[in-house]
Amino acid sequence: MKRTIPLLLAAFLLSTLLSVPVQAAEAADATKPARDSAYYPISVEEYTAGDFDELRIQKVYQLSLDDDPGLIPTEDFERNGRLYYLLDMTRKDEVGVDTKPHVQTVTRPSDTNNMEKILQTLDAEIEATTEDGYTGTLHLDHTTVKVTTDGYATKTGTVSATRTYPNLSDADLSLVPKTISDGGRSLTLADVQWGNSTQEEGDGVVTRYTATARYIGSTSSKYATGYTVTADYSGEVSKTGCNVVTYTAVFGSTDAPKDSGVQEGEPVDVSGIGRPLMIGGAVLVLVLGGAFAYKKIRRR
Repeated sequence: MKRTIPLLLAAFLLSTLLSVPVQAAEAADATKPARDSAYYPISVEEYTAGDFDELRIQKVYQLSLDDDPGLIPTEDFERNGRLYYLLDMTRKDEVGVDTKPHVQTVTRPSDTNNMEKILQTLDAEIEATTEDGYTGTLHLDHTTVKVTTDGYATKTGTVSATRTYPNLSDADLSLVPKTISDGGRSLTLADVQWGNSTQEEGDGVVTRYTATARYIGSTSSKYATGYTVTADYSGEVSKTGCNVVTYTAVFGSTDAPKDSGVQEGEPVDVSGIGRPLMIGGAVLVLVLGGAFAYKKIRRR
């Protein structure tokens, strides 16, 4: 029994001492703020700087104006046996030019459908501004020029033609045709002018007549009331603005401390040691009480 008590005391002290660093580490981890970093660097560069060629790491992040720069990770970290810590953080507003292709259709009236004349009236280039603020110079695409007719109307008119009928025996309208065809149109006799002449025939003198007849008719034709010209102007439009913010985090470094469970220079939080001491103390009291009772029983 005398051997048992020292062994139990040694076991109690060993379990208590082993639990101290574990509890301290858990307490230290509990005090660290939880950070769910939403951003990743677009580039990471490792280089040396300073009088002693100190190893440094530069991380570059690109965020929009609506992003929270507080989510950029800046905590210490280890890499290749060195401990890196934040030295500096810089911000730069990227003022750039955003370009995109753009096509604009121009529509205008025309009094002719002659393509050669229309091309002479169109501008070779125009200035364009889009609804979202892009501007630029667009150039005429000749292959897209089109002409459409607005509509048609009918035009009517009168045509006339003259015919001469000589050497008639009498000034008789029955000898003159009442209709004729002229240019595919049918014309009707409107009036006749008579002329005469005498000539000898055989034993006497004969009078001959000449009829000059005028024929008239009506004509109708369709014509375009107007034309509409459409043409496409194409090119690039651009807009200047700040849409991206670049953050550069520079980390200095030093030799990483040996893995002792606690970083150098940080106080050990002993608030978590109380529980193992209390548990160990209770176990010790029970063990000692049992040993004392056992000894009493044996003496009896």
